[in-house]
Amino acid sequence: MAADGLAGQCAIVTAAGGGAGRVIAATLHAAGARVVACDIDAGGLAGLRAECPGLLALTADAGTEAAAAAALAAAGGRVDILVNTAGIAGPPAAPEAVTLAGWEETLRVNLTGHFLFARAVIPGMKAAGRGLIVGISSTSARTGLPLRLPYVVSKAGVLALTLNLARELGPHGIRVNAILPGAIRGARIGRVIAAKAAALGIAEADYERSLLRHVSLRSLVEPEDIAAAILFMAGPGGQRITGQCLGVDGNVEWEE
Repeated sequence: MAADGLAGQCAIVTAAGGGAGRVIAATLHAAGARVVACDIDAGGLAGLRAECPGLLALTADAGTEAAAAAALAAAGGRVDILVNTAGIAGPPAAPEAVTLAGWEETLRVNLTGHFLFARAVIPGMKAAGRGLIVGISSTSARTGLPLRLPYVVSKAGVLALTLNLARELGPHGIRVNAILPGAIRGARIGRVIAAKAAALGIAEADYERSLLRHVSLRSLVEPEDIAAAILFMAGPGGQRITGQCLGVDGNVEWEE
């Protein structure tokens, strides 16, 4: 897409202070969109703003009604593209050991926040007769993942939210899709690989290969891969794509 392919459009991206969210926000900005970046990490947003002059940054918890309302106001009341990236790992515990607080917090951020931001932008999209909503889910929603029940349930909920919104909003010209990434290269997976390798007494490269043995392409996902998929959905080639749950994962066969 040309550098100005999204000129005149406005996008909200949650969890844009780091990781894939930051790359998504920067990519949409580079394509000409006016971007409102929301994150609880003020420092991460400051770095993004320095990288993307003109980008609007909002420090807020994306799992709240107040954040959704503030992002919509910052966008001027109407949004063309919403990318719900915000999510947390949730408690790593056996099902019987998961606390109610841990369960509710995971669903609040990973699922309720997606709903709140979608609810905020839908009226303007309906009025315009068009719009794109993208939710970031996970391959774990399909494979399951032991000791991560709240996370997996919340990410599966994003798929249900996507399919139902696509059906309800399609007659209004609004497209709704989900992306299911595999393990994304970045600081978080880097820390996991380093810690696991140290615990096992093996090289990090060896543990990474072990981690990827159930991924057909035997590779981590780059944040740019996810941003490229969203850019395609927002562009001319994606105008008939809705109700889809797209794996950008190298084909994750199984997770342990």
